[in-house]
Amino acid sequence: MVALGGGHGLHATLGALREITPNVTAVVTVADDGGSSGRLRRELGMLPPGDLRKALVALAGADDNAKLWNSVFQHRFGGTGALAGHAIGNLVLSGLIEVLGDPVAALDEAARMLGITGRVLPMSCEPLDIEADVEGLDEDPAAVRRIRGQVAVATTPGRVKRIGVQTSAGDVPTACPEALAAVRSADLVVLGPGSWFTSVLPHLLVPELHRAIVETKAMRVVVLNLVPQPGETAGFSPEQHLDVLCEHAPELRVDAVIADANAVPTPDRLRRAAAVLGAQTLLAPVATPGAADRHDPAALARSLRHALAGTTSATGQEMVGYAGREPGGGEEDTWR
Repeated sequence: MVALGGGHGLHATLGALREITPNVTAVVTVADDGGSSGRLRRELGMLPPGDLRKALVALAGADDNAKLWNSVFQHRFGGTGALAGHAIGNLVLSGLIEVLGDPVAALDEAARMLGITGRVLPMSCEPLDIEADVEGLDEDPAAVRRIRGQVAVATTPGRVKRIGVQTSAGDVPTACPEALAAVRSADLVVLGPGSWFTSVLPHLLVPELHRAIVETKAMRVVVLNLVPQPGETAGFSPEQHLDVLCEHAPELRVDAVIADANAVPTPDRLRRAAAVLGAQTLLAPVATPGAADRHDPAALARSLRHALAGTTSATGQEMVGYAGREPGGGEEDTWR
């Protein structure tokens, strides 16, 4: 099973998938230019490690050695010196990349330290930049301005219309070969949740990875966010997230869209937007009790099992079950 994304949203997906199978691969965005990751990227000219570190931690093993390294990777230095704010895991990954000369080999070595049975891969082996066309930044509300950088896009007070990704030199990005192989050989590919324009959509804007996602024989599932994100998707309805997905990847077809029922005020609109992608809509309680903005991994795993268990898709084709698993519990999970 392959999860595409970055940051906290990818962490939630990985937590759910590992309840279904140990064979999980994370394909992670590499466009971060803020915080500790941005500093290391600028100073060392290498992949921003933060989202890669978070994915590794999400898949870390449960033995004592793995727990120790998990704690070390997440620890951040305090104080006011040069190391202030850096996560130790970011520094370890950066050191491994420099020593081994290969980000994939470095991530595989870090995975061994953390007792991971799955794999964490970058979507590209070179750092990328996000560009966005944004409305509402000038006196004329319809004027469009282009802004650059993950942090700038994620925090813009304007309305993002469209994004693109490119290398720091302005070239078309190439995909990590191991990530392409993982997507093409997967049984399930999951997009979202996460920052829509800066963590989810970028995977579809790397041409080789876009083609692999479109052509894979895997079941494709989109998991929607529980709340709009301040900045890049402020004011977006659930169905607008799918509309943007269609605009950026018109060839993409999806088998299922998972959303929390309490986060969808107009289910019929979401169902129609999902049908444009060829998908059924599964409304289920997937938020963490008492934390409406955070997915519950166990509840999300249950919904993913429903999707894998053989429900009929919007195209009339039967969804093939995964390894004979049946949907787990939850009478409130309903296909709409």
